[in-house]
Amino acid sequence: MSLCLRLLRPLVLFCAAVAIAGPAVAQQPAAKPPAKPPAQAPQPLKDPVVAIVNGQPIRLSELEVAQQALPQQYRSMPLQAVFPALLDRIIDSKLVVQEGRKNKVTEDAAFKKRMAFVEDQVLQDFWIQREVARKVTPEKLQERYEERLKSLPAEEEVHARHILVSTEDEAKALIAELKKGTAFDKLAREKSTDKASGAEGGDLGWFKKSDMVKEFADAAFALNKGGLTETPVKTQFGFHVIKVEDRRKAPPPAFEELSDQLREEMVREAVTAHLDHLRSGAKIEKFNIDGTKAEAPAKPATPTPAKPAAPTPAKPPAAAPAAPPTGTK
Repeated sequence: MSLCLRLLRPLVLFCAAVAIAGPAVAQQPAAKPPAKPPAQAPQPLKDPVVAIVNGQPIRLSELEVAQQALPQQYRSMPLQAVFPALLDRIIDSKLVVQEGRKNKVTEDAAFKKRMAFVEDQVLQDFWIQREVARKVTPEKLQERYEERLKSLPAEEEVHARHILVSTEDEAKALIAELKKGTAFDKLAREKSTDKASGAEGGDLGWFKKSDMVKEFADAAFALNKGGLTETPVKTQFGFHVIKVEDRRKAPPPAFEELSDQLREEMVREAVTAHLDHLRSGAKIEKFNIDGTKAEAPAKPATPTPAKPAAPTPAKPPAAAPAAPPTGTK
């Protein structure tokens, strides 16, 4: 019986007694029941038992650990969302483990070897995670973000509208009408075949040059604030009439946009640095696949500097050609 029902029961019995006794009792001043302290709601257990399998309890903390082994999309969900399926999975696991122990699988040599390997893997993951948590802190992640911002060039953005039509003649007619003073957003709603932006008066919001197809981007970024394309712009989608509402330097990406990428970089760097440190202080011997000692890789031969060749004696200058003989008379 719940605490609320236990408190309610004496009050119901008291009211019933008054009704049976009639007016005689009603005329007497009713004795006030002794004041009771307000009932406190039972505090939930921090690690409650959520199932019992053949007498073996399963606690909530086991599900919390198991959730961390699920794919990322499930790890980020509230535990309550995956609770029923995860609990069934652990119940099945407990049943298989109990059956294995009953059949003395733990005494098998192959099991012991595999268990030692699994223990090494868990130890490795646990230790690496602890080292990463020590080195990749929120403060260091913020520092990396600020450093990254310094290396990111400020890109230009434009805020533009467009009207998309099927033919060049339609686009030319729209440009002529706009020059007469017709509102761009009015024509976009009425004429544009791009219904999504057309419903917003042709508004495309802010975008970088790399966000659009080349022909469209080149035309939009060639316009000044308030500029309108003089001729239709042809792309794979049709013919565009473009108006630039404003230009600006793009704001830097927010911390949330880069944090996952930066964290991955820092984790990779931290693990690599830690492994390099461990290797540098360890004595490591490698063997061939058959267990024989591996030969050390041959060091490239250091080229012996060639001895300077003995200088070749200079040749005497060629004899001057003999003077032509003087003819005798």
